[in-house]
Amino acid sequence: MIESSNSFGAPLVPGDMFILAELHAMKLDGVLVPVVGNAFRPRKVAETAALRAGALRLSIPAALERRAVLGQLAAAWIYGCAPPPLVISLLVDNDGNTAFLPAHSGCTLRQVHLDTVDVQSVGGTLVTSPLRTAMDVARSAPEGTARAILAAMAGQAALACTLAGLQEALATATHVPGKLRAQRLVQTMLDAGQQP
Repeated sequence: MIESSNSFGAPLVPGDMFILAELHAMKLDGVLVPVVGNAFRPRKVAETAALRAGALRLSIPAALERRAVLGQLAAAWIYGCAPPPLVISLLVDNDGNTAFLPAHSGCTLRQVHLDTVDVQSVGGTLVTSPLRTAMDVARSAPEGTARAILAAMAGQAALACTLAGLQEALATATHVPGKLRAQRLVQTMLDAGQQP
């Protein structure tokens, strides 16, 4: 039986205990389930936000490991409100230090202002808070995608991210690109009687 190496169920990846071929063989045998990329979990281990965050953390380039925060659609997936991201969104605080991604990293990188309330640790991985994630999704994701994710986030009481709360946060945000678009989107969802 495969046991996870920590209390939140760290994903199994090539090189830890098994090579990629062995992991795929165990997947075919029904022992493992894919999480994302080359990260797997034992079938009996629940897929949690911490496990998803740990799987995406493996894609963060080493030079950014201590600074990067998983955000946007990647964070929405970690919270269980979006499909796995095709590209991993990384944010770093615009603190005057330069940041760059190596070629073909599978990530995007944005330097932004991050308040302490915008970031939380999920299983030891830095992720934008649910409210910051919802704001970013409302501002920048394609409208249909944003609607589905925002409805899913508002529907999870544990995230404390209602549409009304999101609209209030957007109203008080300053110097935020896409703010008007996000406010219109959230307002139409509220007007349609979706989750408050």
